[in-house]
Amino acid sequence: MSAGGGTKAILAALVANAGIAVAKFVGFAITGASSMLAEAVHSVADTSNQGLLLLGQKTSKRKATKEHPFGFGRDRYFYSFIVALMLFTLGAAFAFYEGIHKLQHPEPLTSPMVAVVILVVAIGLEIYSFRTAIVESRKIKGDASWWGFIRQSRTPELPVVLLEDAGALFGLVFALFGVGLAVITGDPVFDAIGTLMIGALLGVIAIILIIEMKSLLIGEGATSPELDRIEKAVVAGRVQRLIHIRTQYIGPDELLVAAKIALEPGLSLADVAAEIDAVEKRIREDVPAARLIYLEPDLDRTPANT
Repeated sequence: MSAGGGTKAILAALVANAGIAVAKFVGFAITGASSMLAEAVHSVADTSNQGLLLLGQKTSKRKATKEHPFGFGRDRYFYSFIVALMLFTLGAAFAFYEGIHKLQHPEPLTSPMVAVVILVVAIGLEIYSFRTAIVESRKIKGDASWWGFIRQSRTPELPVVLLEDAGALFGLVFALFGVGLAVITGDPVFDAIGTLMIGALLGVIAIILIIEMKSLLIGEGATSPELDRIEKAVVAGRVQRLIHIRTQYIGPDELLVAAKIALEPGLSLADVAAEIDAVEKRIREDVPAARLIYLEPDLDRTPANT
């Protein structure tokens, strides 16, 4: 993912969510709709989340130190994991609390049309933010499905923004559903039901993000297509066989490759060094993210060659 593309999607989401949050709080103050309050808190959480994603991008660019010799690329994974936790605690948990409270103590809505207008405008703004995230994601998604992109992406920001925006858009629809039915039927219970639907939606999205970001934070290797290209790049020239290989992303744009390779017997030290340089060059040409490469030369000791 290009930094510019990810940053554009994050900034679009931040501006949209900040404006929507203010409008929703005003709407809640006027109408007393619990779904409006749940959505307002959701928008505050989303706005904070965009700030955390931007912070992660900034801190990940720090230079490597003796204590952190591989740099700080995983800062982006850490802050994305915090975003998932915030979406769950501030968004889902509060929506469940507010929905249950309003089910137990239903209150009639005041000036509900104000809430409807605000929600319709908010849906328009969220569509703009969501569209921006989709456009930026398509630049790197390739032939993968959207679910595959979210599951396989080694860069956290765009999958996070995509799911956040999708959750915000559907959450607004649920809020509009709750407020609309409360107005039509005169029963404020529907507002509470809409709030609970928002909580369930945010909870599911948060759990998906927590699982994905935890996996990235622990460390994921090269994708299957990348690994295939690396293996083909290794087994060429004077390399007889790839004995074993280990890969891991130490940041969204930096892949560590460590491998033991079997070279032709009888090579001089200069030939071994030249072949290792050639293998590294081939790997970097095929997989540019492979910036750190450690190769251990060996002889092929399989039974057929002994």
